[in-house]
Amino acid sequence: MTSQGTTVALAINPTAGRGKGGVAGARAFEQLTSAGFGVRRLAGRNGADLAAQLAEVLADGANGANGANGANGAQSLVVVGGDGMVHLGVNAVAGTTTPLGIVACGTGNDIARGLGLPVDDAASAVTLITTHLRRDGPDCDDLSHRATARGRTIDAVRCTGPGQERHEWFAGVLGAGFDAIVNERANRWSRPRGHLRYDLAILRELPVFRPREYHMVLDGQEWTTGAMLVVVGNGTSYGGGMRICPDARLDDGLLDVLVVSPMSRVAFVRLYPRVYSGRHVDHPLVEVRRARRVDLACDGGIVAYGDGERMAPLPLTLETVPGALRVLTGADST
Repeated sequence: MTSQGTTVALAINPTAGRGKGGVAGARAFEQLTSAGFGVRRLAGRNGADLAAQLAEVLADGANGANGANGANGAQSLVVVGGDGMVHLGVNAVAGTTTPLGIVACGTGNDIARGLGLPVDDAASAVTLITTHLRRDGPDCDDLSHRATARGRTIDAVRCTGPGQERHEWFAGVLGAGFDAIVNERANRWSRPRGHLRYDLAILRELPVFRPREYHMVLDGQEWTTGAMLVVVGNGTSYGGGMRICPDARLDDGLLDVLVVSPMSRVAFVRLYPRVYSGRHVDHPLVEVRRARRVDLACDGGIVAYGDGERMAPLPLTLETVPGALRVLTGADST
């Protein structure tokens, strides 16, 4: 084991932020090793391959499997990239005691911002992580330091489809309406990249979009409604700063369920800019309810996206799990 008593799994998306991920990942590796930690740097052919590697490394770490130069396993996870990498990390460690560090350098970074973490500043992000990990090591006798090292414990959302034994997690926001349909369209295109592809997908989808009928059960209360947009938020924002659920909290044990009722396309376009300030919730056709469990179904064939990542077709059961995720951040609550 290392002098700090912790080996870190370092998962990097080198293409994040149009190439910033590779530079940030190299910086993270250098700082972590200079601080005395063993580092298992992981790279996968794709997300599924990387997820499989993470599962093996973290399982070995939990079982105490050690090697000559550090460990075959790891006791902590640091992800380098955008919300997609955070989503990967959440699915690797949610429901466990393994802490998650985030070096945010993607195009959205909504989860990192919601946690008050540095964005596009790898040095500061890794300094924060190493400080926490050093204080959390077995050689630290200062109990107050070890409490600080635990960072912030937040909720995560467990998603299960009908008849499924396995589940998936998200930490921020799940979209299951117009936004999800736009994502499906945009993901079929290889170009352009970044936000421009999403904006073009909006322009292509809007003229042909039709509201769907949704069937929901919120903590046992049924709710059937037509809607253009249905969002379930544990965090406040998605899409690179759209404050879609402005009053959501990461640690209150509740999900914010936002519904935009059918309106004209012109009204919908006018509502769109208000999402960045959160003022869209004042519109009379926007409603927000809260629940711990949401059963969400739709008549229109929607594939849900969580943390910006493609998850599964509706119906889904979404359950908030309080304290399911331990994040290495300076804030302990808030």
